[in-house]
Amino acid sequence: MRVWIVFVLCLAAHAMAAPAEEEPIMEEEELVTEEPVVEEPEVGANPVQIEVGEFDEAIEIVEDVVAENPCLNHHCKKGKVCEVDESNTPMCVCQDPSTCPTAEGQFERVCGTDNKTYDTSCHFFATKCTLEGTKRGHKLHLDYIGPCKYIEPCVDPELNEFPLRMRDWLKNVLVALYERDEDNNLLTEKQKLRVKKIYENEKRLGAGDHSLDLLAHDFEKNYNMYIFPVHWQFGQLDQHPADGYLTHTELSPLRAPLIPMEHCTTRFFEQCDADSDKYIALEEWAACFGIKEQDVDKDLVI
Repeated sequence: MRVWIVFVLCLAAHAMAAPAEEEPIMEEEELVTEEPVVEEPEVGANPVQIEVGEFDEAIEIVEDVVAENPCLNHHCKKGKVCEVDESNTPMCVCQDPSTCPTAEGQFERVCGTDNKTYDTSCHFFATKCTLEGTKRGHKLHLDYIGPCKYIEPCVDPELNEFPLRMRDWLKNVLVALYERDEDNNLLTEKQKLRVKKIYENEKRLGAGDHSLDLLAHDFEKNYNMYIFPVHWQFGQLDQHPADGYLTHTELSPLRAPLIPMEHCTTRFFEQCDADSDKYIALEEWAACFGIKEQDVDKDLVI
């Protein structure tokens, strides 16, 4: 439970990082053209600074005009880098995986849906780019953080227990953010007012390794405390674009770190897509966590 909370605090601090390319939850085997996604470009080298010595008499120094690199303001999605063609026009090309930085730790490695371990996410996206336009590339996604390992199957009783822990975790994450948000960088004022009601409620179940029976009883007894945390998490994920639906890519910041710790993660999110349209709507998300249909409120995700 504490590991989960630390993970989301890091996500909040980094504001979910840069978006990856938009993809549905479960991709079909077909050729597609992926939409470009905005990322921070690599900054070019600074102009050369020339040292001027001391002279007996003044001389006129003519400064060379350095043309601005067209790639400075040209953004490419993950796995691509900017280059200029013969006419000095910027364009995005697949990055050579060998140019990616070397992994410094085990958790920089990632596992792809091809069950192959990549040294870093940079290596993964660069490799995926080289497969762009192929069935193999279309099906390849980042599965989870860390090297590939055996993930045991999720059986029905475990799947039923998953939302109990997840709901409690979301509530405790919000409380922890509220306690640490001294500079108002983690929650908006509107969000803080909602969390304050949960934080100050004497009936709130504190963070800890609680039994499943206790978690189920608390959800039934203090149902209203869980409505906003479930909506808040949806809003945190629904960013690229914020359209009321979660794609495979938008779910990745949450599911990729969870899978090694919670083996029912993948099956749970697949089940949330009740109509199997490869997107999770807010109503489907809320139902997955046991929120009643009449309590689903789009204003709560803002």
